[in-house]
Amino acid sequence: MVRGLDHLVVAVKDLNAAAAAWEDLGFTVTPQAFHPWGTTNRLVQLDGFFVELLSVAEAAKIPPFEGKSFSFGRFNQEFLERREGASMIVLESQDPARDRQDFERLGLRVFDPFSFERTATFQDGTTGKVGFDLTIVGNPAAPGLGFFTCHNRYPDVFWRPEAKIHPNGAKSVDHIIMVDADPSDHHEFLGGFTGQREMRATSLGLELKTPRGTITVLSPVAYRQLTGESAPEALPSIAALAIGCAGLETRHVYPAEKMNGLTLILEPLKAIS
Repeated sequence: MVRGLDHLVVAVKDLNAAAAAWEDLGFTVTPQAFHPWGTTNRLVQLDGFFVELLSVAEAAKIPPFEGKSFSFGRFNQEFLERREGASMIVLESQDPARDRQDFERLGLRVFDPFSFERTATFQDGTTGKVGFDLTIVGNPAAPGLGFFTCHNRYPDVFWRPEAKIHPNGAKSVDHIIMVDADPSDHHEFLGGFTGQREMRATSLGLELKTPRGTITVLSPVAYRQLTGESAPEALPSIAALAIGCAGLETRHVYPAEKMNGLTLILEPLKAIS
């Protein structure tokens, strides 16, 4: 089973300032929501994929790591102590139990099941219950980054037509770019995590196509060649996100220093195959 991209977690220190930066580029950003473990978020919803802008709201509520129990709040708190930017790549899940079985069979490090529900507030002021089941795995080649699958319990409540209308024409995720000194280090893990064993390896790096978007792993030199931006100092890193926009004529690259550590690429939708 090949899993498509579900969302990208972007850890930021000032949530509303980060949301304003996305709004300035023509994105619709959802109202603020809070997690019971001390973090807070605002979302940018696309077609089946979203960006989760995440910050720490109440540090005292964040639980520690304990054995195989993963602390979502503590992981992102520690990430923010180092830097801002994309902290976690998330894939869709149709069956959390199947994901767990697949990951354990492949010998991946799998954390305890993690599920939660919360009340979401929508653009029109109404509220609804949303819920998710997370299957979290560790990547030994990238211990400072997070990877998990996400099963959406109430997709009809979560996905909002009004949230997916963006003045800049943003429609869909095109690709996520990771950067590391040796992209081949991520071959085995990403193949098992996505379920995509057919990948393209070139002198520039790795490319894994999923049912929704592509994960690319590049060397620092290749990253600069393809984006015009310097690679992040901390490697490995989730360096960039590319989004397809209807009506856009030319490619636009917004540097990481202006987008809380994540290089944002807006691509003409017609150019995306």
